[in-house]
Amino acid sequence: MYSIKLQVRDYECDLQGVVNNAVYQNYLEHARHKYLLSIGVDFPELTAQGIHLMVIRAELDYKDSLLPGDEFEISVKLARASRIKYLFVQEIRRCSDSKIMLKAQFTGVALNEKKRPFAFELFDKQLEEQANQPV
Repeated sequence: MYSIKLQVRDYECDLQGVVNNAVYQNYLEHARHKYLLSIGVDFPELTAQGIHLMVIRAELDYKDSLLPGDEFEISVKLARASRIKYLFVQEIRRCSDSKIMLKAQFTGVALNEKKRPFAFELFDKQLEEQANQPV
């Protein structure tokens, strides 16, 4: 499992003094992109090849609110939804007490140059490596 740590910035909060719900999408996307970079996914290179990684579904379960200055950790785990669909299972935990603030699941696909979904070899390889790692 991959994870990164961030800290809430004041401007990410709404009038109620908590992180605005839309900001969580930015946090989650940033963590997914960092994860993808860590496994060798190069977006400009893929785009040049006519391959596009697309989110087709986002599910977010808000459990509690982050506050200005809170440090938090975002985890990312890749899973398979079908032969051509992949899941990014994510959590945001507040560092001070490890409390889960949000659980999310993003369904994604890889589209080829004809805009058709296909099994993305790099994700398949990563899933195979995960399966072979000791628990």
